[in-house]
Amino acid sequence: MGYVAPVSPDDLQTLIRAIEAKDLSTAAHTWRVVMYARAMAEAGGLDRDRIERLSIAAALHDVGKLDIPSSILQKPTRLSPEEFEVIQQHPVLGYARMVTMDVEDSDVLDLVRYHHERVDGQGYPYGIGGAEIPEIAKYFAVIDTFDALTSVRPYRQRIGKDAGDRAIDELRAGVGSRYCA
Repeated sequence: MGYVAPVSPDDLQTLIRAIEAKDLSTAAHTWRVVMYARAMAEAGGLDRDRIERLSIAAALHDVGKLDIPSSILQKPTRLSPEEFEVIQQHPVLGYARMVTMDVEDSDVLDLVRYHHERVDGQGYPYGIGGAEIPEIAKYFAVIDTFDALTSVRPYRQRIGKDAGDRAIDELRAGVGSRYCA
């Protein structure tokens, strides 16, 4: 039967353009994590169809941020506890958006819904851990964090030459608590 994309190319482009318009730093982040996810999938020997599905899932992982106020997304200082509670809802909002669009692909749904969960159960939005977290979300959490630590954000204008090394150190320190081994 052949590969069937989880969302139409038109819907994918519309969503990506909307994410870019809402928050330019999220848009750049989206494309970098797609590249990292593709590289990881290719290195893991996944077939072409799965790589395409993972790429689409990576591109859509922050789609729920479309429903978060720009004032929170682009805030140049630390979020208040109330603002952080709002941002923690973007996986739920993104998942709901995908379901409303009749997306049934488990890779897309799982990555959008669970990419901020932690192995120790201290993540969000559900606070699940270990085997409860789908594998795709566990792997993507590493990619998402690496990019967040190595890129300019509204709240961080400089990263420094050693950002990659610092990110790897932080990822290693989080194995077993934040990330799977």
